[in-house]
Amino acid sequence: MRVSTNTMYDQGVQSMLKQQEALFKLQQQISVGKRIVTPSDDPVAAARAHEVSQAASINSQYAENRDKAKASLGLVESNLQGVTTIIQNVRSIAVAAGNPILSENDRRVMAVELRGRLEELLGLANSADSEGNFLFSGYQARVQPFVKNAGDVQYAGDQGQRLTQVTGSRQIAVSDTGSNIFERIMDGNGTFTTSASTSNTGTGIIGVGSVTDPTNLTGDSYEVNFHVTQDPLTLKDIVTYDVMNTTTSSTISTGNTFVDGDMITFDGLQFDIKGKPADGDQFNVEPSSQQSIFKTIDNLINVLETTTNDQNGKTNLTNALNTGMQNLDQSLDNVLSIRASVGVKLQEIDALQSIGEDNALQYDQTLARLQDLDYAKALSDFARQQGLLEAAQQSFIRISGLSLFNKL
Repeated sequence: MRVSTNTMYDQGVQSMLKQQEALFKLQQQISVGKRIVTPSDDPVAAARAHEVSQAASINSQYAENRDKAKASLGLVESNLQGVTTIIQNVRSIAVAAGNPILSENDRRVMAVELRGRLEELLGLANSADSEGNFLFSGYQARVQPFVKNAGDVQYAGDQGQRLTQVTGSRQIAVSDTGSNIFERIMDGNGTFTTSASTSNTGTGIIGVGSVTDPTNLTGDSYEVNFHVTQDPLTLKDIVTYDVMNTTTSSTISTGNTFVDGDMITFDGLQFDIKGKPADGDQFNVEPSSQQSIFKTIDNLINVLETTTNDQNGKTNLTNALNTGMQNLDQSLDNVLSIRASVGVKLQEIDALQSIGEDNALQYDQTLARLQDLDYAKALSDFARQQGLLEAAQQSFIRISGLSLFNKL
């Protein structure tokens, strides 16, 4: 077959260009450390690597979300710890205020301290994060949740909970509404409340009470009215009481003999009254209702500022303090319950973060398997390709130098 000079030149150039292209590709792979420089290098692996890279990017974003959620929940927990401490301090003051040797001035000094604790509590309730978002205002992050209005503390936020997407299928609330923490607290024992009329003249102290049979509870309000008569023979006082349902205006029982400290039981509930009620004294039982912790502390302040040291004043003080401490206990239980839920969320985030880190490692390993270059093989191929290019160049030089005139 006749081969023209032009054909020899074309084939020689094409051979060198082919070797140069292969050498350049190896050089690119070695410089970036990747086996796939362009999708055409391995279309299937490139498509798979793109999918894995997207999944890794989403996983990284969720990890960032979890970090932010953890920081937010940690700030909430820190503030709730402060709230817990304040409630415990207020309760300690209430216990100390019941000491009978204290003077009226001593109790007023305690009232001043309670006002300081109330302001401190209000400050924690209005806490904000580093970006100025209030923690306990619901969706209204820029609205101060609690404001004083005519001496009362009112909630100005909403009932929303801010959520953070921590995985593809899981959202976690990173805040709680101020109303849930500070306002929606059932007073009394959570089912009913007991109280003594401030006009009582006896020494009767009513207990908190408890539920004996939930199926018999009516949710009605009651009055326990005392009567004191004198036995004409022994000249001793006979103390009896009547139980009235004030909701239905009906009589539950009458002429019940009172025994100091014995349980008074009716309609699925019970409580005791200690001391000696006077004739005409009245005690009330009502369904529990929601009362804010601010109102509970404010009521204690009013009691300490107004009670006197006469017998009637001391009895009213004891009944009011018992009511206040029970409401403080309800407030504390509510805060501790919310703190427990925050702790559970923090544990869940830690667990999800661990899973996310494992996923990130798997994504990295998959990408490495798809994309990473085998340097030993690549360098060996590079050296071999250099040899091939040099051979092609040398052969081209020899072939291009052939001429019939060299034989003459």
